[in-house]
Amino acid sequence: MAARTKFRRRSKSELTDLPDHALVSVLRIPAGDASPWRAIGARVLVALGALFLAVIVVYLERDGYRDAAIEGDYTTNKQLTFLDCLYYATVSLSTTGYGDITPVTQSARLINVLLITPLRVLFLIVLVGTTLQVLTERSRQAFKIKSWRSAVHNHTIVVGYGTKGRTAVSAMINDGMEPSKIVVVDTDQAVLEAAEIDGLVTVRGDATKADVLRLAGAPRAASIIVGANRDDAAVMVTLTARELAPRAKIVASIRESENTHLLRQSGADSVVVSSETAGRLLGMATTTPSVVEMIEDLLSPGDGFNIAEREVTRVEVGRSPRHLPNIVLGVVRKGNLYRVDSPAVAVVEAGDRLLFVRNADAKVPN
Repeated sequence: MAARTKFRRRSKSELTDLPDHALVSVLRIPAGDASPWRAIGARVLVALGALFLAVIVVYLERDGYRDAAIEGDYTTNKQLTFLDCLYYATVSLSTTGYGDITPVTQSARLINVLLITPLRVLFLIVLVGTTLQVLTERSRQAFKIKSWRSAVHNHTIVVGYGTKGRTAVSAMINDGMEPSKIVVVDTDQAVLEAAEIDGLVTVRGDATKADVLRLAGAPRAASIIVGANRDDAAVMVTLTARELAPRAKIVASIRESENTHLLRQSGADSVVVSSETAGRLLGMATTTPSVVEMIEDLLSPGDGFNIAEREVTRVEVGRSPRHLPNIVLGVVRKGNLYRVDSPAVAVVEAGDRLLFVRNADAKVPN
C-alpha cells in the first residue's frame, strides 16, 4: 500500500518534477523577433573578439615564436611584428594549416587577413552555424523555461487552440493583453506550432491531467479558458483546473446547454453554450439580419463597437446608469450582474463596474 501511494504521488507531479532540459519537448517559450542578420552579426563579433584576444596573447609572447620564412639561424629569430601575430592568430583560429605554399611577404599576409579569412569565416558560419544552433537550441530553451516558470503569474491559460481558442486569444490580444501572458495547452503538435508562431507559450499535453496544468502555471493563473471540443472533456478540465486554481476565473465552452449545470458544479465561473448561441444567431438572421450584423460587430474585437467593462468614476457615483455618457448595458455589484433597468441599481455606487458599449478606438475612462 505504501509503495502504491508513493507511485501515485510521483506520477501526480511527473512533469513539474522533471529538470528544465527534459521539458523542452513539452513546454515551449516563443522565440524573440530578432533578425537573423542580427544573429549572424553577433556571431561575427564574438569571432572577432576571440581573434583579437588571441592576437594580444601572441603579441605579448612574440619572443617565443619563430618565423620559418626567415632564413638563417632559428635561435636568433627576428622579432615578430603585430601583423605577424595577427596573421598567426588568424590561421590558427580558422584551423587552417599551410605546407608547401606559405605567404611570406607582409602584403600577402595582409591580403590573407583582410580577404581570405573573412571568406573562410563566412564559410564556417554557413557550414557550422545550423549545427551549432541545433545543439544550443535545447540549452537555450531549458534556460528560458527555467526563467519563465519562476516568473509567470497572473497569466491566462487557454485549453484547446481550435477555432474557439484562437478566437479567444485574438480577442484578448486586441483588448491589450500581451501574448507572453497567454499559455496554450493542447495535444496537437501542429496546433501548438501555430500558437508558438503567434508568440504564445505552449504546453503539449492532456489538460485533464493535473501535472500538465500545473506545468502551465495553473496555481498562479488569473484566468483559465476551457475550449475543449467535447463537453465531457470540458468538465474534466474544469474540475482539474478548479482544484489547482481555487481563485482563478474559469470560463468554459460547451456544445449542449444540458451540460451547463455540470460545468457550474465543476467550478466554472462562466459557461458559454456555443451551439445554441450560433443557432440563435442563425434564427435571427432570417428575420433581422441587421441585428445579427450588429451583434457580430459588438463581439468582434478591435473593430467598430465593443462591449467593455470598467469601474465607475467618482463623478458618476450617485447617478442613474441610464443617464451616463456611455451606453450602459448592465451593472456589476458585489459580483452580481444587474440589467440597467433593475431597481437594485437605480443609482451607481462606488465599487460598481459598468458594462457599456464603446468604440473600439476609444479609450476607457479612468
